[in-house]
Amino acid sequence: MSSNRKGTRSSIEGLDAIHGPSPAVQNIPTTIELNQLQAGRKNTEPQASEAGIQTDWSLPQTPVDIESRPGSPPRNEILIVQSLTNPPMNKWRFLNAALISLSQGMNDSAPGALLPYIEAYYNIDYTTVSLLFVATAIGFILAAPFTSILQTRLARGKVLVLAQTISTIGYAIISSRQTVLTLYKAPFPAVVVSFFLYGLATAWSLALNNVFCASLTNATTLLGAFHGCYGTGGTIGPLIATVMVSSGAIWFDYYTILLGFAIANGVAAYFVNRNYESDSETPLVSDTPSNQPKTAGLIKAIQKPTTILGALFIFAYQGAEVSLSGWILSFLLATRPHPPSQSPSLGYVTSGFWAGVTLGRFLLSHGAHRIGEKLAVMILTAIAAVLQTAVWLVPNIIGASVAVALVGLVLGPIYACAVSIFSRLLNKHELTSAIAFISAMGSSGGAVAPFLTGVISQKEGTWVVNPLAIGLFAAMMVAWLTLPRMPKRME
Repeated sequence: MSSNRKGTRSSIEGLDAIHGPSPAVQNIPTTIELNQLQAGRKNTEPQASEAGIQTDWSLPQTPVDIESRPGSPPRNEILIVQSLTNPPMNKWRFLNAALISLSQGMNDSAPGALLPYIEAYYNIDYTTVSLLFVATAIGFILAAPFTSILQTRLARGKVLVLAQTISTIGYAIISSRQTVLTLYKAPFPAVVVSFFLYGLATAWSLALNNVFCASLTNATTLLGAFHGCYGTGGTIGPLIATVMVSSGAIWFDYYTILLGFAIANGVAAYFVNRNYESDSETPLVSDTPSNQPKTAGLIKAIQKPTTILGALFIFAYQGAEVSLSGWILSFLLATRPHPPSQSPSLGYVTSGFWAGVTLGRFLLSHGAHRIGEKLAVMILTAIAAVLQTAVWLVPNIIGASVAVALVGLVLGPIYACAVSIFSRLLNKHELTSAIAFISAMGSSGGAVAPFLTGVISQKEGTWVVNPLAIGLFAAMMVAWLTLPRMPKRME
C-alpha cells in the first residue's frame, strides 16, 4: 500500500507510492523537474526500472469527473493531455475538423431532399436509388482496416489531404456538367461510384477527427461541438438543395458546392497538420515496445467487447438517423394530406430534423456531461422512441414535422457521448483502429437501414420507416446497457 502523505498532491496520475523500508514523504515535482525527466527519459528509465520506483500523485475524482476524462494511459505511461489551445495550433486543427464535418453533414443530409428528384431524373425506383446508401457503406468498410496504417505511414495531415482529394474526385463525377473535367451527364452507376469514393474518404477523416477531439481535455463538449457542425451542415444542406431545385436547378448542381468545400478543406488540412506529430502528446515515461506490427492495434481493437458493442450501437444509431433523414420526406408526401403546391416546401422537413440534431449537439452535450454520458444516452434514446411513435401516429403534417425535429433534438448529443465513453474504455494505442471500425459499422447501419426501408417501401409503403427506426432505438438501448462498466480510477 502507498505511504500516508499530507499536503497537496500533484495532478500527474498513474504512479504508485514508493516502496521501501523507510517510507518517506514525496516532494511534488516542479515543472522544471518534469521537463528534465521528459528530456532525459532514455537515461532515467533503466534506473527507475531497476529501483522498482513507483509513485502516486493524484487528486480525488468524482464519478462524473472520472467519466468525462480521456481514456487512461497504460500504467507504464504518463501522458501530457492536450487542450484546444495547447499547443496553439490545435484550435486551427479543430476548426479544420469542424469544417470537414460541416461538409459531411451537407453531403449526408442532401439525399433526403434530393431523392425524389434523383428518382425522376433517372426514372428509377426506391430500391435502385437506395444503392447510393449501400455504396457509401462499402466505402466505409473497405477504408476502416487501413485507417491506423495510413496514419502511421503518412501522418494525420497527409491522410486528411488524401481523403479530401478522393472526395473531390467523387464530387467532380456527380457534378460533371458543371465542371471542366468532363462534358457528359453522369449516368447513375457513376453516381453510385462517387458515393463509394465519398464513403472511403469520410471513413478516414471521421475516424482521425473523432480521435483528435476525444484526446483533448473537455472531450465531451468538444465532440459535441464537432458533431454539432455536422448537424449544422445537415440543416443547411437540404435547405440549399430545396431552394436550388425549386428555382429550376438540376439536383446534381448542389454537389458543386461540396466540390469547393473538399478542395478548400484539403488545402487547409495540409497546412494546419504539418507539425501534428511533433506536437502530439509525449509520454514522460514509457517502456511500451515500439516494434509491434502496425496491424496489431486493429486486430486487438476488433476483439474488444467495447469495440463490438460500440459498433452495434453506432450501427443502429446511424441506421435510424440516416433512414429518418432520407425517407421521412417520402413518408410525409405519401401519407399526409397536403396541397400539391406545398410539396417542394416539404423539403424543409429534412432541414428541421437536422436543425434539431444541431441544437441537441450544441445545447444538450454539456448537460449530458453534467449528469453522466451513460445515463444521458439511455434517457435520450427512450425519448426518441416515444417521439418517433408520435411521428408515426399524428395525422397532421405540421404536428408530424414538429415531432421529427424533436427526434433530431434528442438524437443530437448521443453520438458525441458515445464516442467519449468508447475513448475511455479503450486502450490509447488501439483507439484509432477501434474508432475507425466503429465508424465503418455506423456507416453500414446508415446504408443497410435506408436500403431495407427502400426495399420494403417498394411493396408496403414508406410508413415502414417508423417501426424500423423504433426498432433501431431499441437495439441501441440493448447495446448500450451491455457495454463494459467504466473502470474506477485508483486513488
